[in-house]
Amino acid sequence: MGSDVLTERAWGSASTSDPSSTRTTNGAHGLRTASDATLPDPTPIIPYWSAKRHLTCGNPAPRSSSARLFPWRGSAPGKLKTANAALVLCLNIDVDPPDIIKTNPCAALECWVNPHSLPSHKALEAIGSNLQHQFEGLSLKIPYKPILDPSYEDLRRFCLTLRKQAKDETVCFYYNGHGVPKPTPSGELWCFNRNYTQYIPVSLMEVQTWLGSPGVYIWDCSAAGHLLSNFITFAERRDQDAFTTRGGYADGMQPYMNSLQLAACATHEQLPTCPELPADVFTSCLTSPIDIALRYFIMTHHLPNNITPDMVMQLPGDLKDRRTPLGELNWIFTAITDTIAWTTFPRDVFTRLYRSDLLIASLFRNFLLAERIMKNYHCTPHTHPPLPATNTHQLWAAWDLALDTCLRQLPELLAKSPGVSNSPPSPIISTGTRSGHSGPRGSSGAPNTEKPYQYIPSRFFTDQLTAFEVWISRGGSALTKRGPLSLPLQNGGDRCDTPDIINGTTAPDAALVPRKPPDQLPIVLQVLLSQPHRLRALILLSQFVDLGPWAVNLVLTIGIFPYISKLLQAAGQDLRPVLIFIWARILAVDPSVQVDLYNTGGFKYFANVLATQEDNELPNSSEHKAMCAFILSAVARDFYNGQMACWRERVFDACSERLEEGDFLLRQWSALCIAQIWDSNDEVKVYGVDRGIQDKLILMLSDDSPEVRSAVLYALSTFMGAAGGKGQGGAGTGTQYQLEERIHFRMEVAVATGATLAVRDDASPMVRKELLVLISCLVREWRGHFVVCAWMYWEEDRRWRAGESHTHHHHTEEEVTAQALAEWLDGFGDDEGSREENRVLLSSFFTIFVVLMELTIDPYHEVATLAQTVMDYIFALLLASPFAKLNLVPPLPVDYKPAGANGAHSRVSSAQGSPLMQHPPSPSLSRPSNTLRRTSSFANTLRHLAGGIPFPSNDEARAPPSPVPSSLSRSDVLVASRPPSPNFNIAQYASPYSRPPTPLRDKERDLASPPVSPAAVTANFLPSHVMEALVEEDMVRLRARRREGTHGRRSAGSGLGHAGGSAGGGLNSPCESTFSMDSNVSNVPLGCGTGNGLRDVLPLKSSFFAWCCEYFTEPQMRQTEADEPGSVQYNYQVWRQQRNEQVITETQKQSIVAESSRWDRPVANLHVNSHPLCMAMHAYDPHLVIANDSDMISVWDWTQRKRLNYFCNGNPKGTSITSLQIINQDVGGIIMTGAADGIVRLYRNYDPTVNQGPLQMVSSFRALHELIRVRRGSGLVLDWKQSGGTLLVGGDSRIIRVWDAHTETQVLDLETNCESPVTSITSDQGSSSTFIVGFADGLVKVFDRRLEEEDAIVRSYHDHHSWIQNVKYHPRIGGQFLSASLAGEVRLWDLRVSDTAAQAWDLHHAGLSAFDVHSQTGVFATTSALTPANFRHQRLMLHSISDSSLLSTLSLPTGLNAYSSRPPTPYIPRHTSFAFHPMEMLYAVGQPDGSVKITGCKLT
Repeated sequence: MGSDVLTERAWGSASTSDPSSTRTTNGAHGLRTASDATLPDPTPIIPYWSAKRHLTCGNPAPRSSSARLFPWRGSAPGKLKTANAALVLCLNIDVDPPDIIKTNPCAALECWVNPHSLPSHKALEAIGSNLQHQFEGLSLKIPYKPILDPSYEDLRRFCLTLRKQAKDETVCFYYNGHGVPKPTPSGELWCFNRNYTQYIPVSLMEVQTWLGSPGVYIWDCSAAGHLLSNFITFAERRDQDAFTTRGGYADGMQPYMNSLQLAACATHEQLPTCPELPADVFTSCLTSPIDIALRYFIMTHHLPNNITPDMVMQLPGDLKDRRTPLGELNWIFTAITDTIAWTTFPRDVFTRLYRSDLLIASLFRNFLLAERIMKNYHCTPHTHPPLPATNTHQLWAAWDLALDTCLRQLPELLAKSPGVSNSPPSPIISTGTRSGHSGPRGSSGAPNTEKPYQYIPSRFFTDQLTAFEVWISRGGSALTKRGPLSLPLQNGGDRCDTPDIINGTTAPDAALVPRKPPDQLPIVLQVLLSQPHRLRALILLSQFVDLGPWAVNLVLTIGIFPYISKLLQAAGQDLRPVLIFIWARILAVDPSVQVDLYNTGGFKYFANVLATQEDNELPNSSEHKAMCAFILSAVARDFYNGQMACWRERVFDACSERLEEGDFLLRQWSALCIAQIWDSNDEVKVYGVDRGIQDKLILMLSDDSPEVRSAVLYALSTFMGAAGGKGQGGAGTGTQYQLEERIHFRMEVAVATGATLAVRDDASPMVRKELLVLISCLVREWRGHFVVCAWMYWEEDRRWRAGESHTHHHHTEEEVTAQALAEWLDGFGDDEGSREENRVLLSSFFTIFVVLMELTIDPYHEVATLAQTVMDYIFALLLASPFAKLNLVPPLPVDYKPAGANGAHSRVSSAQGSPLMQHPPSPSLSRPSNTLRRTSSFANTLRHLAGGIPFPSNDEARAPPSPVPSSLSRSDVLVASRPPSPNFNIAQYASPYSRPPTPLRDKERDLASPPVSPAAVTANFLPSHVMEALVEEDMVRLRARRREGTHGRRSAGSGLGHAGGSAGGGLNSPCESTFSMDSNVSNVPLGCGTGNGLRDVLPLKSSFFAWCCEYFTEPQMRQTEADEPGSVQYNYQVWRQQRNEQVITETQKQSIVAESSRWDRPVANLHVNSHPLCMAMHAYDPHLVIANDSDMISVWDWTQRKRLNYFCNGNPKGTSITSLQIINQDVGGIIMTGAADGIVRLYRNYDPTVNQGPLQMVSSFRALHELIRVRRGSGLVLDWKQSGGTLLVGGDSRIIRVWDAHTETQVLDLETNCESPVTSITSDQGSSSTFIVGFADGLVKVFDRRLEEEDAIVRSYHDHHSWIQNVKYHPRIGGQFLSASLAGEVRLWDLRVSDTAAQAWDLHHAGLSAFDVHSQTGVFATTSALTPANFRHQRLMLHSISDSSLLSTLSLPTGLNAYSSRPPTPYIPRHTSFAFHPMEMLYAVGQPDGSVKITGCKLT
């Protein structure tokens, strides 16, 4: 079967989107983590019905409110973008301020200029020019205006001009007050008068008024804390006044408190005057950090070779060139300060300060250096918002190491590097180009003939990448308890989303969270800038984002997005796999980046990869192309521009070509990408129809993967009008202007009919859910046809019920539907082609309607709930249609129920004789199965809808439909019990009415009266007139849709939100129908505005795409928790495997002795309070599963004599459970039941002692559709083959159906060629394809699945002449099997010899009740039938097969006081039950009084 069914080895994992195929590749690039080499080989055990789709049924995991991820783009209200800057210098060179006493010697340099070496006015200009260059080194895009020794008027004028130019953006205000008095405690800074004879105070209130908000303020002066604190006080006052008086600020203006401040020192502190440091050391740290860091380093560290400050200032290189020493140091410094900020500051503060604006990020990054240096000189820089101290962060040691490594090479660099002068720098401007953008820091014209010194780059980034790799490979994915070593909480509650909901319960480790992320994460971001390290960094980054959405969000918050976007424009072939992997994770976590990919054209990168034909260019080609398809589908989802861009790049064509690929994931995402591209997009739908994509998709509904089948149905649903995004959906297949009107109509019907017939019997409820979404689209657009079908079905149902209860009925009543159909077809005149076309189309609608009826009683709760929503919508339309005014027959009683003791076998559906079917087709295509039973007639259903019966609440809608009315009592202990709910029972019923029923007004009551109301108005029109009107109204709706699309098609400029509308031209909801205005049908004098006042509940909304997207949020590169050595799940499975092997070893030894030993050792006695008719024992756990005569199942621990669970199976009253199996016994167990209604149901977590969560229904499906009507049936007979994942199903049917658990599809139907029902099936547990079937007439047949269907019966045995109770293979000899009939005969057959029995036993002359063969030893057991002469005791006999000796005979009391000739259920011809243990030498016997005796073999 290829990779599609390599099987569900990730059975316990939440990380596999398609459980029918485990992803064997290791992530994006095929690399193995360090721990992979020591992992053991995966176990060959294949558990079925245990994959993610069975736990979720296509529903995405619900996200708790606390699992929201942090907004990485930054919040809009507090976002800052600097527009311009004012650099205010109040130096007044050569004049010291009166409140400052300078030391001698004293710090003198301002912006690396000695102000006393030049005339004062030239020195001031040089300082201003240098300061501007230094700020330009931080951000070139901002205009900087030096304001030198300004007067009050100049300062005011410049500030007002800056705000006017900046508009609503941020203004940077730098203030150097080294030549004026310190700021006052009241918040005043100083400038000059025009003659420089006085210091003029300027209040911060005035500065705030001039500059407005927002702003960035830098205070470089002594006592700068006064300015910072008073600014906050004034800002709070202004903001409070604004909110009090005006209710807030105008749009675009931010509160003053949003402004940022950096202050050089506190209120009581003075700037350092150390002569080795510049006077503006704070400004130097902020604007030229490398220069001041080098100078500080040589002041505090002893270096060899007599390295002087002058030598340090000549360090060669360019700050912008990372290959040079100076550029490398700048690169390292950026990485270290980013990392310090990331690991110290809260997430929102980091995003606002370091990821919103380049200038602000540089200032606050360099502030960390200022804090480190200035605190050593008793000066404490401050900021607003206040930041935690970082001067003792451990990464400063890495910075010192990088400086040390670089400076130790400095002498040789200066000696041997050409273009570097050894002369001391100018004392005036020592770093003319240091803060610049290019060029060496000194030059010499003299050539150097020596070989240049080869600079040895720092190992900083290599070592940090190694540390990051160690974190990932040594438990980076492990979870831990919340604490200092866990992922920190952000902003009071945001946390990561741990997948603890997938098992349907809060797991024991639900309190565990991811580990604290590695400190090197921001450094990895910086490494992306380096070509040599880029691939390694991307690989490590991909391994990190693979840990989950929380990891992706961290990476985005740090700021990877701009870098990863640029890599799409110039990426090499080696980067392809890892880039695709990372982008898939990003889009899965944050789909909003679709706009970025569209605007930058980055989506073309993935479109080219998807269209590539050569697979050898890309490792794991199919998987990476599937990721590309996902990325492109995310670009197109809910985004018209993205759809059209993908279409123009031929993504649609590439996806259609990939639909035939061998990899299931690529097929799945190709279909989903098609779905998103043509979702609500008429142009693309027209393009797809022209190329027959819809027909190609229908052919794929036989795909082996349930995920692919669901994806195909999802694509067809969006084609038919379902919403692929957030919209409501509608408008069918769009305009299809290239098609004629009738061809358009036939195409839509053909798509829905083809899909319905292809997957109506699919075993996967996820697929059936998607089918309902598709059908709901057709119902919405062609509601008139469905109303006609509902009326015809109702009339047929009413006629059948009337025939059951009345012996006389009118001939006209019998033919009302046939007459209406004939009259309607007569309206087409002599055009035979048109008559036949319309009859076939209505027949197709009728077929879909019947399938929809069956789905309303689907055994899977979600499917039934959604189908009831669609069906009740149709019923409500029927009530609102003119059919409701046709008073054809007297009403039936409200409590009327069909006659007959058994609903499942008493009714022959009248649908088969419908006038729609001139030649009745096969039952599977024309009518619901005769197991379809409703507790009330259609009349009652319609009366309930019209009469105001409340619709189910959300809680009731989540529960399965109860097959028995609450007013009826049941013999079970649980009267109102319901079967277990699925894990994610999310689907909710949607009423067609807007609110709970209220008393109707007269007009509404007339409109909504039920068809059977005795007060119905006598109509002057016929049913055929109503049919004609309703059908014509559907066509009018189609014409309006086509007309609206032709004349008002969307322009290419439309954007988001297009999916919500419906191109119906005013006809997109039932209450907006305008047929009465457009009608040209003169003989129908009525307005058929069907559904006046109904809610638009259709089309249904699918969650399948969101569920599929979860695949890319789940880890793919690492072992699942169950496969991780040392984990709790892994250890539990290892223990189970060892325990199972021990059981096998022990039982193999015991099986030899047991063939000649007595089997009468008492083990346990249980009392089950019901009639145990079916029993199954677990092979390894001490579990006994018992089903009673109705629908109750109990699970017992027979060693503890304790009942573990008790639940309802949910089969209808009058039926019973006829088969019971326990599958997946090696790894736990799932209970599989088969009931007489033809349904197979599976349940997990039946053992509460292992804390796996509540009991849940895993899956359910109709295993046999065509159950025949027999006087004495066998119900449903199952045989499960664990080794091949094969389920054989027979029973009251003339076929035996073979189901494949891998694909959840029926793979074969074999005709039994027998009129009697199948009573037993057994298959060889080896690799053989043969199986043996017993029949009610005594026949035993051998089938071979490898042969053609007509040749599948390879042998028949006729020795038995009564009901075959059981057939079993010989446990030791291949090719031999045993059979037993109710007459008491047991036969041993050999397939290799003649058709006569090799051995025969006639053990019970009065009849046999039960027969079984032990699967490990040559022993079989029989129990006698209960007879009027002997019903108080039952004889149990155990025989050896090999020597025909009788091993034990027991007489067991039945507990009956009177004999009953009728068995407890008509499907099981016995009163007692018997079952051998699959492994141990034990057996269980169930008696009518509810007692179960477990007995063993005396081995000693």
